[in-house]
Amino acid sequence: MKVYETAVKNPVGTSLIFLGVVLIGLLFSRQLPIDLYPQIEMNVISVMTSYSGAGADDVETNVTRPLEDVLNSTENLKKITSQSRDGFSMIMLELEFGSNKDNAMNDIRDKIDLIKNFLPDGVENPTILKFSSDMIPVMVLSATAEESADALYKVLDDQIANPLNRIKGVGTVSVGGAPQREVQVNVNPEKLEAYNISLEQVAQVLAAENVNVPAGNLDIGSQTYMLRLEGEFNESRQFNDIIVGNHGGNPIYLRDVAVVNDTVESKIQENYTNGKRSASIIIQKQTGSNTVSIANEVKKQLPELQKNLPPDVKIETVMDSSEYINASISSLSETIWLALIIVAFIVVFFLGSWRPTIIILLTIPISLIGSFIYLYITGNTLNIITLSALSITIGMVVDDAIVVLENITTHIERGSRPKQAAVYGTEEVSLSVTASTLTIIAVFLPMTMVGGFAGIMFKQLGWMVTIIISLSLIIAMTLTPMMSSRLMKSPKDTKKNKFDKWYDKNILPLLDKFDYNYSRLVNKVARNRRKTILIIVGIFIASTIIVATSLKTEFMPASDNNNISMTIEMPTGTRMEIARKKATEISELLNKKYPEIQILSFAVGQAGEDNLYAAMSSNGSNIITYTMRLIEADQRKKSIFDISDEIRQDLAAMPEIYKYQVNPGGNQGGSGMTSGSFVKVDVFGYDLATTDKIAKELQTKLSDVKGLRDITISRKDYRMEYQVKFDREKLSLNGITMSTAANTIRNRMNGLIMTRFREDGEEYNVRVRFDEKYRQSISDIENILIYTPTGVGVRVRDLGTVVESSSLPEINREDRERIVSVQGTLYKRALSEVVKDVDAVIATVSTPSNVQVEISGTLEDQQEAFSQLGLLLLIVSLLVYIVLAAQFESMLYPFMIILTVPFAFIGALLSLVAFGQPLGIMGFIGLIMLVGMVVKNAIVLIDYINLNRERGMSVITAVVHGGRSRLRPVVMTTLTTILGMVPLAIGTGQGSEMWQSLGLTVIGGMTFSTIITLILVPALYGVFAANGIKKRRKIHLKTYGKKYGTGNTKEIMSNLNNKEQI
Repeated sequence: MKVYETAVKNPVGTSLIFLGVVLIGLLFSRQLPIDLYPQIEMNVISVMTSYSGAGADDVETNVTRPLEDVLNSTENLKKITSQSRDGFSMIMLELEFGSNKDNAMNDIRDKIDLIKNFLPDGVENPTILKFSSDMIPVMVLSATAEESADALYKVLDDQIANPLNRIKGVGTVSVGGAPQREVQVNVNPEKLEAYNISLEQVAQVLAAENVNVPAGNLDIGSQTYMLRLEGEFNESRQFNDIIVGNHGGNPIYLRDVAVVNDTVESKIQENYTNGKRSASIIIQKQTGSNTVSIANEVKKQLPELQKNLPPDVKIETVMDSSEYINASISSLSETIWLALIIVAFIVVFFLGSWRPTIIILLTIPISLIGSFIYLYITGNTLNIITLSALSITIGMVVDDAIVVLENITTHIERGSRPKQAAVYGTEEVSLSVTASTLTIIAVFLPMTMVGGFAGIMFKQLGWMVTIIISLSLIIAMTLTPMMSSRLMKSPKDTKKNKFDKWYDKNILPLLDKFDYNYSRLVNKVARNRRKTILIIVGIFIASTIIVATSLKTEFMPASDNNNISMTIEMPTGTRMEIARKKATEISELLNKKYPEIQILSFAVGQAGEDNLYAAMSSNGSNIITYTMRLIEADQRKKSIFDISDEIRQDLAAMPEIYKYQVNPGGNQGGSGMTSGSFVKVDVFGYDLATTDKIAKELQTKLSDVKGLRDITISRKDYRMEYQVKFDREKLSLNGITMSTAANTIRNRMNGLIMTRFREDGEEYNVRVRFDEKYRQSISDIENILIYTPTGVGVRVRDLGTVVESSSLPEINREDRERIVSVQGTLYKRALSEVVKDVDAVIATVSTPSNVQVEISGTLEDQQEAFSQLGLLLLIVSLLVYIVLAAQFESMLYPFMIILTVPFAFIGALLSLVAFGQPLGIMGFIGLIMLVGMVVKNAIVLIDYINLNRERGMSVITAVVHGGRSRLRPVVMTTLTTILGMVPLAIGTGQGSEMWQSLGLTVIGGMTFSTIITLILVPALYGVFAANGIKKRRKIHLKTYGKKYGTGNTKEIMSNLNNKEQI
């Protein structure tokens, strides 16, 4: 017994099965985590190493290059980039997509263990960090303070970070931008020299005195006691009483040679929010946790936590990713409901009755809700990709049900009983319905196996559509015939209400006239098929020329997410105090001029060694980074892109600013998925002067390229510095090594940390160095004493000279070669147009043989994604052809069907050209979707024409009758898909920019291909069928001619005409 027959005979069981699917889906949907994107396992691993006090070139030579050399052999390594800054090295290893990152992490860890003992003294152990989407902060809070500013770190760590860490799903809560407590031992070098004590001796004594030592166990009587020697200090002032040496038999106390200050770190990055000193609180989640629920719980707890804070400490939200997630999901949800209403209207319009409308519309909620079961079982999240799958498939899930129900209705109108009509009507179209669904699956299932960025983003889309469409097929083959057998009635048994009478009078004649006119058109096409095909080919060629000359391309569309970030650089070497003053002025200007800005925060200064989040972005004494949170998009007239453009004009009018970059979307560097596209020109070469000259020439010429903004050079400007040039011969004569001399100066200027002060479970650095007044001039450096192995002190000026020089504060490398990049952000122009102009600019720049110039940036991502999607498009087309050939047991019919696909592509691209939209990754996904969508109409048409041929109709009669019979279901399914996509194409909600090109692509492709299909398929069928008949006639004529003689030709032809008619 066939499945649809079983369903018709068992209505209760069939109903309960689908009711169970809906209930389980609704139950699981309430437990699904909500996020913006699917879980993205990024293919990047970073290795960060701190080398306090070292310059960028020292870091490059002594840390970055040795690590790069050993890490370059990492398995599946795609690209290695590095950044050497003052006191910090960051190496980024980009792996091939699909690589096992855990194995790579272990491999990297082993390689670092081999090399770390060969790194210079003072280099911290490298930190290995694996990037993932969980690293994107759920929320960034800002705590402002006035009187409590110095104690802010302790207050926030105890009162905010610890309680928030206990929220379910929270991974880490880190506090940054607040100065941490530090015990500073400021030594007087004159007194040290008088007592013949070195700074290193002082540090060693502090470390030796500030210890707790377990001394084992002691058995006394029947008890065992632990023996401990407690030497750690309880209060910082106790350090003053340490004896650091003796002189003339008298003890020398630390207070005799140094001043102990229990204070906070100095010269580290400072944060300000709305003009007040602040600290940032960064909240990150655990893998698979619900971003929205975490943000809601944090916002719920903040008012209570605020009560426990000092009165001057105020907490504000700088960034809340849940708001953009909620806005995007709300926008897509509205799109889904709007699409549902549109589909319902189309069904009512064509079928004119509530009964078939309910039967068809039931397919939508069951299919969509059923897909939640898959999401829950596989541990996926509810995000904009999964919701987009629901929106995309609304118009598609009803297609099978429409075809089945329309055919059942036809049988009922011919006099069949509903149950009989349900079985036979479903059986007639089961082949075409199954084939059309399999073509959709053949399109989306391979999407789950694509690599690269496209694969990561759209794997879930492929699974969701595959499952939803599969469910719709099951429903069309079971629930639809079952409900039709129960609800549908013969026209004779149906009592017409007012709507039915109005429909029969006004709508039905229009549809009948539409059917009649189309049948006349098909009849004309079938009799003038060659002329028709030539006209269509001409249209195709003309459209191709238009597309080839007018189409533009991009990667991902920019989106308004209420955030703007900005990086400003003062001239290199600018003191932090001056940069802070300028940052405050700019902050006041922006707050005054742009009422759309809700919260404005900025950071200035060098990031601390333990603040990895800040260290990974641009930082330095001369660098200011801004984060702006704007009011909601629907509450302001200007977009983030308009405001960013106005801010650029404001900054351009400030001559004291050396360089600036404004990033709408809030991603530093402009490389985020909501920031739009950027173009980067990479200049490779070791010689800094040569590459600097080429980069500046490129910057000047790229400034004239239309559509490029914020043309910046990645390499920082040279800064002035002092270098100590030691005479190696003098060092050798005194028994001093270069390493000893260098570390001696470093310890006195930067400080030496050999112990920590513990209080209330927290640890604080104890830094020993010269007092600040002995660290302010060249003579202070020249007066530093370096002790020989015999204990004799020799001054720096007697061993070398201090000279003024210049160096780079930051050196970038890619694939172990120095690189400088010139980058520009796109503005109101497509990526393909800008890249064409940039290529022309590069061609005008002359480069020496040892320098290479390459274009990268978003173009690199686009090329990779387009190549992956292009391969997918080819595979999908072949799979669809294979499915069709298997279903029709023919190579000819699939060929006719697949010929409609190129017209869909042309229609899609024409719609993008018409609306001025470039082809991006979303539009490309739309092209791939069209392969499965457009062939459905041709399948239904050809399948029914074949059925008419089997019933003995001539070719032309079969084509005309088949076209007229299948016109309404073809137009209905097409309109449900097209109009279901309209909300996506015209979406105005937050995040809707991402889906507009996909909606336009599907609408244009479906519209153009459907019109062509309804004309081209009958013409092609007529040509191929007529040719087949003529060939068979010749064979028959030849066969019968030999048997009966050529004189009976007329009789033979008459017999053949009775059998096969054209």
